[in-house]
Amino acid sequence: MTRWLVSGADGMLGTDLVAALSGRGEPVTGMNRAALDVTDAAAVADAIAANRPDVVVNCAAWTAVDDAEAAEERALAVNAGGAASLAQGCATAGARLVQLSTDYVFAGAAGRPYAEDDAPAPRTAYGRTKLAGERAVLSRLPGSGYVVRTAWLYGAHGSNFVRTMIKLADQRPAVDVVDDQYGQPTWTADVARQIIALIKAAAPAGIYHATSSGQTTWFGLAREIFRLLGADPDRVRPVASSELSRPAPRPAYSVLGHDAWDRLGMPPIGDWQAALQRAFPEILAAQRAAATAGSPAG
Repeated sequence: MTRWLVSGADGMLGTDLVAALSGRGEPVTGMNRAALDVTDAAAVADAIAANRPDVVVNCAAWTAVDDAEAAEERALAVNAGGAASLAQGCATAGARLVQLSTDYVFAGAAGRPYAEDDAPAPRTAYGRTKLAGERAVLSRLPGSGYVVRTAWLYGAHGSNFVRTMIKLADQRPAVDVVDDQYGQPTWTADVARQIIALIKAAAPAGIYHATSSGQTTWFGLAREIFRLLGADPDRVRPVASSELSRPAPRPAYSVLGHDAWDRLGMPPIGDWQAALQRAFPEILAAQRAAATAGSPAG
């Protein structure tokens, strides 16, 4: 039986990964930031030594894309320094490490899906810090380090675009959503299953893309959410990215290819619309539970 340790275990992906592993009967230790600050190298070494995992999955990250523009050193400490400490601990313990990464390592200007071996060219502080984390892992663990890039994540736990749209559908007669950024909406539960499959297949170390198949825009995703709610999709109105002012530029094209899975003979995550339909009852239940919990008593 494989022993797992998951950092950032109370985040959207970490929560689903711990649940998926527990559901399979896998021994798993989930550690949130209070239990393990990945920027503390000594604490990381102690946690790995104490738990003796076969696999560590690093879901801990600085994900505030805009804030990173003004705090790149702090983001770097988490996204690169934390990854380096975990990689060093895994190297000492003989464990494998799965480092979660992002589409932001690319420029976002391609005309075809980005392959795993395409040259990164991040345009944001967040992207630069995540790329530094990738390189820290792959250089320290050339035979046992995995980089799993994902994008446009949503799930039942924590804030995300899908949950925001469900909320806004109840609050506003119309919602303006960007229609010139392309990507792959991806359910965190699917990413969790893909990580487990990767390890169970004893796949070669390296870079893998864990995103849904197909592509859409944020506008297209919002319309699909409204449709699943039984709301009128025409209440979603398209706008250009130029109408929004943000410190960090968003990639115009975040579609990732899945050639590494094909080489393994393993299927990538399936169609994004089918995944959203599967995920929707769980997300809707979580949203309604949160709304009820926040309602005044009586």
